[in-house]
Amino acid sequence: MRRKVKNLLINIVVYSIIMVPLAIPMLGIAWLIAQSFSEKVIVGLLPSGFTFDHFSFLWKQIKFGTKTYPNIWPVVRNSLFLCLIMVPMEVLISSSAAYALSRMKAPGRGTIMNFIVFLHAFPGVLMLMALLYLLVQMGLYGKGILTLIGVALVKVALNVPMSVWILKGFFDGIPWELEWAALVDGCTKFQVWRKVLLPVIKPGISAIAIFSFMSGWGEWLIAYTYLRDPEYYTFPVLLSSLIYEFRFVNWGLLAAMSLFYIIPTLVMYALTQKTLLRIQLVGAVKG
Repeated sequence: MRRKVKNLLINIVVYSIIMVPLAIPMLGIAWLIAQSFSEKVIVGLLPSGFTFDHFSFLWKQIKFGTKTYPNIWPVVRNSLFLCLIMVPMEVLISSSAAYALSRMKAPGRGTIMNFIVFLHAFPGVLMLMALLYLLVQMGLYGKGILTLIGVALVKVALNVPMSVWILKGFFDGIPWELEWAALVDGCTKFQVWRKVLLPVIKPGISAIAIFSFMSGWGEWLIAYTYLRDPEYYTFPVLLSSLIYEFRFVNWGLLAAMSLFYIIPTLVMYALTQKTLLRIQLVGAVKG
C-alpha cells in the first residue's frame, strides 16, 4: 500500500513538472481556439458570442486592413511545394554523405565531422546577405517560383549538417557483416547502400524527413527575406504580413489562420509519435 502511494506521489510530481513548461503553449492554443470562434476580442479563454466568419479565408480572399491578400490555398500550396522539395533532397544528400563518412575510411574524416558540427552551430542569419548574393548569381532571386526553389536549397543546405550527423549514428550501428555479405553476393557499393542499408535505417530517415517537413512548413526568416512577390508567399510570411498591419488587426481572423496553420504540425507529430519513439529506443539500445 505504501509503495502504491509512493509511486502515485512520484507520478504526480513528475507530471506536474512536465505540465509547467506545457502550460504556456497550451494556454496559447486554447486562446486561439476561443478567439477564432468569438465575435469580439477576448482577454480570457471564453468566447464572446459564436461565429464562423473568421474562417472565411478558407473560401475567399483575405481582406486585412487596407490590403487584400490572395486566397489561402495558393499560400498553402507554396508552403507544401517548399516542403516537398526539401524532404527528398535532404534525405538523399544526408543519407549519401552519412554513409560515406561512416563506411569509407577517407583521410580527414574526423575533421569533416567536426566541421559539420561547426556548420550546424553557425547561425544561418549571419549568412543572409551572402546567400542572397549566391541566389542572385544563380538567377534565383526575384524570379517567382525559382526564388521559392532557391529558399528550399538554402534550407536544405542549413539542415543537412545535423541530418548527416544523425544518420551517421544509424549507419555506425549496422554490423559490417551485413555489408560484407551483400558485397560477397555481388552487390556494388551503391546497391549495398540503396537495397541493404537504407531499409535498416528507416527510422532515422523517417526522423529527418519529419524534421525537414516541419522546418520547411515553419520557415519564416529566409522566406520573408527572399520572397518579394505576394503570389509566392508561404504561410508564415503571410501571417507576419497580417501581424504587421497592426493598426487594423482583425484578431479573430488572425487567430483562425494561426489555428489553421498549426493543425498540420499537430497532425504530423500525432501520426509520427511511434516513429520518433523507435528512434529513441534505437539510441538507447546502441548506448
